Amino acid sequence: MQQIATLATSQNTETVTPEMAEKEGRLLALIKSYGSAIVAYSGGVDSTYLAAVAHDALGTRALIATAQSPSMAESEFEFAAQVASERGWNLRVVKTAEAEDPRWLRNDLDRCYFCKSELFIVLERLAAEEKIARILYGAIPEDQRDIRPGQRAATEFQVAAPLAEIGITKPEIRALSRARSLPSWDKPQAACLASRFPTGTTISVEELRQIERAEAALAQFGFRGHRVRHHGVIARIELQSDDWVRINDIATRQSITQALKLIGYQHVTLDLAGYKPAGLNQ
Repeated sequence: MQQIATLATSQNTETVTPEMAEKEGRLLALIKSYGSAIVAYSGGVDSTYLAAVAHDALGTRALIATAQSPSMAESEFEFAAQVASERGWNLRVVKTAEAEDPRWLRNDLDRCYFCKSELFIVLERLAAEEKIARILYGAIPEDQRDIRPGQRAATEFQVAAPLAEIGITKPEIRALSRARSLPSWDKPQAACLASRFPTGTTISVEELRQIERAEAALAQFGFRGHRVRHHGVIARIELQSDDWVRINDIATRQSITQALKLIGYQHVTLDLAGYKPAGLNQ
């Protein structure tokens, strides 16, 4: 039987393997070697864990930067800000303007490239102002299996991906996050609201807000990790497999339909294939 090590915090303990503990030690050493860093922080599983380790390694010389933009749901921003506040991180809120870029609004296969480029331009400016050595983001080894234009932007801007460099996988990040009592440890995969539009469909800020309200309505019914795919007047709902029992209730379906119609959709459909994670090769 594999030997088990235990990481402990004042609030929680979680068993992790020696290999995971060793990886986290190397991650701490790598980030400490930078001397200072800005972490691109969205409140998702990967970036929250990266921010926590960067704070441990660098203290106030780790700037934890969250971008406020129309493509980020307000609930996601509030979650990210709350975690940073509770942890005492050096949070910086920055504004990005991808929604003013016609190339991003065009929503072709390079949408994420333009979004990440805008973010890294803003963070480069902040790094220069604060004399910060490196910009970090939360790419992980699994991301290499997918088509992610944002990675091209990271390469061009020389943004470091220490989680991928050390080889810490998503399951390991979740376990290590739980050991640290990070509330993101079991958070469903997140993606920007722009991902709800079919590729090639022009994005508008008004429709981004419509999608945000629709997904917030589903959350009020207790669904987690859901998506509302936007097809003009049609809302196509994707649910995790665990939520199929709940959606089978007629009263629940009627309430959801009514709520989404009040938001502006004329038709509400359920995707029988269920929730599909983000990624161009899915």
